[in-house]
Amino acid sequence: MLRSLTKCVPLLAVGLAMGQTWEPRRSGTKASLRGVSAVSAKIAWACGTGGTYIKTVDRGATWQHGVVGGAEKLDFRGVYALDDRIAYLLSIGAGDQSRIYKTTDGGAHWKLQFKNSDPKGFFDEIAFWSPLHGIALGDPVNGRFEILTTADGGEHWAREQGPTSLANEGAFAASNSSLFVADANEVWFGSGGAGAARVFHSTDGGRNWTVATTPIRKDSANAGIFSLAFRDGLHGIAVGGDYRKPFDPTHNIAITSDGGKTWREPPGPHPEGFRSAVAFLAGAGLWIAAGPSGSDVSSDDGNTWTRADGGAYNAISFFSWKIGWAVGPQGRLAQFSEKPRRAQ
Repeated sequence: MLRSLTKCVPLLAVGLAMGQTWEPRRSGTKASLRGVSAVSAKIAWACGTGGTYIKTVDRGATWQHGVVGGAEKLDFRGVYALDDRIAYLLSIGAGDQSRIYKTTDGGAHWKLQFKNSDPKGFFDEIAFWSPLHGIALGDPVNGRFEILTTADGGEHWAREQGPTSLANEGAFAASNSSLFVADANEVWFGSGGAGAARVFHSTDGGRNWTVATTPIRKDSANAGIFSLAFRDGLHGIAVGGDYRKPFDPTHNIAITSDGGKTWREPPGPHPEGFRSAVAFLAGAGLWIAAGPSGSDVSSDDGNTWTRADGGAYNAISFFSWKIGWAVGPQGRLAQFSEKPRRAQ
């Protein structure tokens, strides 16, 4: 149930790029926020620890926040919202802690759609192509990544035969963005772990997969790909690094121009540290990468990056190049918005 309505107060506006700023806002919660979904110019949802979700329907002027009943100890890492009433939440954890919930009444009630029954299972990400068709990703079980798909809005989730994994390979549930979907059932996801930093690609909604290696670091269990995004069917960027080394930029980015068949490390400069989220702003031709040590921007398809700010963010989501949100630890929340013009 919704707990309260918290008035957002703008704090320090940090200059970014293209006449925009990240403006910190008050979320009304101290939960660590890990997932965010920008639905429209006015509507956005986010989620995090302690079964927490938050929602705005007035472009961030106010935020409603609550806890899913029966999920008070769960850690929600993924949210996908359709509007102000319909949203999905994905929780992580071993065995039955990994779950999928759905609300159709704005968060007043939540239905448990799927609970993982395998004690070895661990969910990571959730995404949708349409209001009915979606996919969820989990760490490997018995040598294969877990892939769940739905064609009826989550009323039924089917297990697909996921792609084969390497010995220490898995996915990172850091920002709900190492899984990326496009039109026509096309999906990519990135992996990590000691010896693995690969990108998997499916063109049939998760039934069959190809895989490609990347130059992103894979020198520990903490390293690999944490987020990827595409601006079209060919051009994409994957970011990551080692999450225990937030200021280390070593091999933290890879780019592709052939739909993910091959990946290369750009010449640089690179993002200035581990990055857990990346997004493309189509109207501005701008890429943004964010993580616990700050944000960076690129206007040349990821070949070079410029420091944007030092705010600690876990996840980002944009409705348009003018409207977006970032979330982070201790309820950190920021709005991407236009700078006010000075009088001439």
